[in-house]
Amino acid sequence: MKNPLESETFINAPIEIVWDLWTNPKHIAKWNNMSDEWHTPITENDLRVGGRLFLRMEMKDSSDGFDYTCIYDDVVVNKKISHTTSDNRKTEILFLVIEDGVRLTETFEPESKTPLDIQKDFCQSILDNFKAYVEKTI
Repeated sequence: MKNPLESETFINAPIEIVWDLWTNPKHIAKWNNMSDEWHTPITENDLRVGGRLFLRMEMKDSSDGFDYTCIYDDVVVNKKISHTTSDNRKTEILFLVIEDGVRLTETFEPESKTPLDIQKDFCQSILDNFKAYVEKTI
């Protein structure tokens, strides 16, 4: 990975629940946003090596939006997901079981147009939303 950025969160839940809520499209749609003004109305996930993840993220008022597409390079259930985005950037997500929960770490190659701090904050806000979603769901 070239100049990777990393975000991390700790989730107080069993790995099986964390994995399911991270990978199940009906759940992805509920947590995959950076703020309450955004949502993910389309989620498709074929979680297997060579499978495709497609997300449509947009402002609830429709003033902005984008598609996120990637192909899975590696999937190790309850441990690791890595993928390559449509613009050839690599991402790795690690699920580490620790006492009282799971440490989820996302490492990704940034894109060149957006300042690095904004990209890191974007990723961290999504991880924070995921943590909150999991912990209120269980």
